Amino acid sequence: MNIRQAHDGDAAEIAEIWNRMIRDTARTFTTDEKTVDGLQADIAARGAGFLVAELDGQLAGFATYFPFRGGPGYAHTKEHSVILAKEFGGQGIGRTLMQRLEEVARNEGVHSLIAGISGENPDGVAFHEAIGFQHVARLRKVGFKFGRWMDLVLMQKFL
Repeated sequence: MNIRQAHDGDAAEIAEIWNRMIRDTARTFTTDEKTVDGLQADIAARGAGFLVAELDGQLAGFATYFPFRGGPGYAHTKEHSVILAKEFGGQGIGRTLMQRLEEVARNEGVHSLIAGISGENPDGVAFHEAIGFQHVARLRKVGFKFGRWMDLVLMQKFL
């Protein structure tokens, strides 16, 4: 497995992985699909904070972080996303991506990472617990998708 910084050429594969999750699951509340142009802008803006995992010549997944909230008081707290292509789950790729992302974040002065996880994604909660995140809140019925209200679980890890 190769973990590296994302580049423009990865945007189409990242969009394919992310958009499949957006369309087919309740793991994210958004229904707005990602575009290649938008992802290329994100990759450029986030630099070392946007990583991809390659396995056997395929993009297996990615991890990135971004501002948790606006304003200078939140500059050292970031929210993250870690998403794998469906066929690459359960192989330790997500854990490896997060270990590397945490290293990058520490080096960039990030103090804590926040995970916002759909209440309908118990595997995501278990994954974050296994890598040292703690539950900090459950916001009831704040997401709406597929005709139903869903909870948002917030988890945090101090770096």
